[in-house]
Amino acid sequence: MQDIAKGNVGTMGFLLLRLSVMLGMSLALTGCFGTGADLARSVDTSLSTGAIPPKVASADMADAVTVKDVVTQANPSVNPETPIPWANSASGSAGVIERVEERREGTRVCRSFTTTRHSYQGIAKFDGDTCLDGNGIWIVRSFAARS
Repeated sequence: MQDIAKGNVGTMGFLLLRLSVMLGMSLALTGCFGTGADLARSVDTSLSTGAIPPKVASADMADAVTVKDVVTQANPSVNPETPIPWANSASGSAGVIERVEERREGTRVCRSFTTTRHSYQGIAKFDGDTCLDGNGIWIVRSFAARS
């Protein structure tokens, strides 16, 4: 007696259809995966963009220049311990110069100073030194946080 619900021809045809679909999909997927390695080797590195911004001066140096400008305008002979406020709108820092002392190093005039700096990183105390060069320009020689 033969089972008429399951025919041999229909079962075999469905199996062949499934196998052919699986084979077709596997061939298609190997084509997709195989091209990925070539893309990495064919990257065009000859082009460059301006996406990377130029290096800017650090906040410490910007603050040092601001403090130097205030120190050079001060008159340390009047009272070297008179507090002098300063603010740097570029960095958002501000502080108070607590001490300015003038001295001579040979023919050069130099000023040492101590200041506080209130910034987004907190409050710190800095010691600095600036000197007048031969062209009449004040140069920051040192500006470092106390440890």
